[in-house]
Formats: sequence, C-alpha cells, structure tokens
Amino acid sequence: MRKLLLLLCVTLLVSACGFHLRGNYTLPFDALYIDLPETNELYASLKRNIETGTKTIVTDDRKTADAILSVVSDRTSQSILSIGADGRVTEYQLIRVFSFRVFSPAGEEIIPQREISLTRALPYSDNTVLAKATESDQLLRDMQADLVQQIMRRLAAANRAKSAAATRSTDTGNATAR
Repeated sequence: MRKLLLLLCVTLLVSACGFHLRGNYTLPFDALYIDLPETNELYASLKRNIETGTKTIVTDDRKTADAILSVVSDRTSQSILSIGADGRVTEYQLIRVFSFRVFSPAGEEIIPQREISLTRALPYSDNTVLAKATESDQLLRDMQADLVQQIMRRLAAANRAKSAAATRSTDTGNATAR
C-alpha cells in the first residue's frame, strides 16, 4: 500500500511540474535526403531519429526526396573558459556550431539557413588528463544528441509554419471572395 501511495505521489509531482515524454514528430515531407556521407555519425543519428520518430523516410537519392537537408557548416572547437590564480587552465568550453537549410528538389526554401550553437563547460586538471579526454568525448556525444533533437524540433516546426501559411492563404482567399 505504501509503495502504491509513493508511486501516486511521484506521478502527481512529475505531472505537476510539466514533465512529459518526447512524442513523435510530424514532418511536412514523406521523404528526406540528408546531404551528409552515410558513414557520418550525425547522419546515422538523424536517420535513426527521423525513421523511428516520424512517418518520414530518409532516402539516399536526391531525386526521390520531397526535401533536402543541406549542411552548410559544422564546426567543433574548444576555448579556454577560466584560468586559475597560478595561470593554469581550470576550465575549457566545448563549442559546436551547426548551420543547415532545407529546400525542395525544385529549389524552394522550406527552412531558410539556421544556425544551432551548443556549448558545454569542461573542468580541467593536469592530474586527470586521461579522465578529462573521456569526459570530453562524452560531452561531445551529448552535444550531438542535443543537436539532433534541436534539428528534429526545427523540422517539425516547418510543418506548423507550412500549416499556418496555408491557413492564412485560405483565409485571405475567402476574404477577397466576399
């Protein structure tokens, strides 16, 4: 009985704070071509998320795609975030800047060029260099997962923008017909 009451309390607390599971996305196209090599990790992550979380398929032929996701740039860098009193680096900042655009095979812009910028802080100590290399790799993987989710949200937002534009043009058409 206590376990049931505890489970009920936890459920109420979690739902009261606005938490909800990520749902499926609705994308405004049935087939998407991703302009990256198939061996690229980002390509694999995007393809997996699109094909498991949407009705859209990722095609390997530009001609059969309804939309093309073109990567304009993808840069990863590291900069010094803080220096200790002894002049040694105590924290680095990992930075990933990703730019992309989505357009139809006819060249119509579906999503104009967008930039996603991600940063993570990486505490550093000369005593734990190997551990920090592993931590850096983990942070970069986390940044990539975050990047994929942000791209998915932006692709889904294109669907809402397309629907809103269609509604406005229908409303405008009705207003001029009167």
